[in-house]
Amino acid sequence: MTRILAAITLPLSIVLTILVTIVCSVPIIVAGMVKLLLPVPGIWRKVSIFCNFMMYCWCAGLAALLRLNPHLQWDVEGLEGLSKKNWYLLICNHRSWADIVVLCVLFRKHIPMNKYFLKQQLAWVPFIGLACWALDMPFMKRYSRSYLLRHPDRRGKDVETTRRSCEKFRRYPTTIVNFVEGSRFTHEKRQQTHSPYQHLLPPKAAGIAMAINVLGSQFDKLLNITLCYPNNDRHPFYDMLSGRLTRIVVRVQLEPINEELHGDYVNDKTFKRRFQRWLNTLWDKKDIQIEEIKTSYKNAGQ
Repeated sequence: MTRILAAITLPLSIVLTILVTIVCSVPIIVAGMVKLLLPVPGIWRKVSIFCNFMMYCWCAGLAALLRLNPHLQWDVEGLEGLSKKNWYLLICNHRSWADIVVLCVLFRKHIPMNKYFLKQQLAWVPFIGLACWALDMPFMKRYSRSYLLRHPDRRGKDVETTRRSCEKFRRYPTTIVNFVEGSRFTHEKRQQTHSPYQHLLPPKAAGIAMAINVLGSQFDKLLNITLCYPNNDRHPFYDMLSGRLTRIVVRVQLEPINEELHGDYVNDKTFKRRFQRWLNTLWDKKDIQIEEIKTSYKNAGQ
């Protein structure tokens, strides 16, 4: 794609994305206000159904925008056996803001609407922040180790936020999404965190451990998602908006949530270490898988 065409596509994509977001988020925000003012279980249930429908419309709108790019190809494996009637815990590597778009677009017809663990800063983003609040998505506040040493009373606040949000998700089939790395991957962050992985940051287990502890056997499966943009690895979100994104690779693996994954992550140190080892093993395999995907496309000249 020429630079001139990309320069035209970028602002057009931004405007259309903003319009789709506003059109779908305003009804969600209004419905959220109704839920806040009328705390009646029957009303909450209907409002939640409506909010999820509007989120589906947002995902469908994003899918339509992606279809405007004639060069984009999807390479997806593992969608078989998924159901919108089940509860899922979804974990995924985090490379770019494009990841959220990909997950929404790809899974909108296969699993219940995604509920994301979000950074606190996103609560202040116009329209998106209030819409996510109305959808009961948990906002997580990250604290540095030095801050927690000075303010020990803040320790465990994210865990409590997770617990309260997960309690709400008992009422209807839900997909809880957690980017367990806690931040988008960059080579600078990889060095700062002393990551043992080539393509990933070290995974953080607290959020998904608490989700499993609260919802327990209600989860049908864990969806272990691997995302890769082999031809647009540096700036996938920018390339998505400018029409330069050429390939999205997604691998879906269903993992059982066995009894050994249930436990008190906060107070049981033995369980905490065992759970972290289990998650690290998944990340070891994911790092190898990403390298294999990139190598295969590089060798194929695609």
